[in-house]
Amino acid sequence: MVAPDLDVLFCGINPSLLSAARGHHFARPGNRFWPALHLAGLTPRRLAPEEDRELPRYGLGVTNLVDRPTRTAAELAPEELRDGVAALEELVARYRPRVVAVLGITAWRLATGRARAGWGRQDHRLGGARTWVLPNPSGLNAHHQLPDLARLYGRLREPPG
Repeated sequence: MVAPDLDVLFCGINPSLLSAARGHHFARPGNRFWPALHLAGLTPRRLAPEEDRELPRYGLGVTNLVDRPTRTAAELAPEELRDGVAALEELVARYRPRVVAVLGITAWRLATGRARAGWGRQDHRLGGARTWVLPNPSGLNAHHQLPDLARLYGRLREPPG
């Protein structure tokens, strides 16, 4: 779900086994991506995973760092994540989203070698786009609740500054 000149391109780590089987992003029932987008004011209603092709209509897109589905992202090798960042850079340079939002700090740190990277806007631009690192919406990530995700995701449309 990538199109030219998006406001925000969300980048998950990799598809879950269920998402891969269904052919839609963030398809696991406990995933909070879709409700977070709506609560953040990024979509006019809560979309279902089967509606992921509708995202560009709202200036949004979604992709993954790694295409290989796994039960958990911890199953990915650091090399896969690094290769994923290189591919993401090419994708971003080609489609020119305003912002790239990587959903997962551990994956970002491993993929970029920035072991001390924190949450939020990054100094590092990716393919020319402003880059943010935000919490992963997986139900396995209990550190951030839905209201936190919605608040953080909503900041993506704020003007730079």
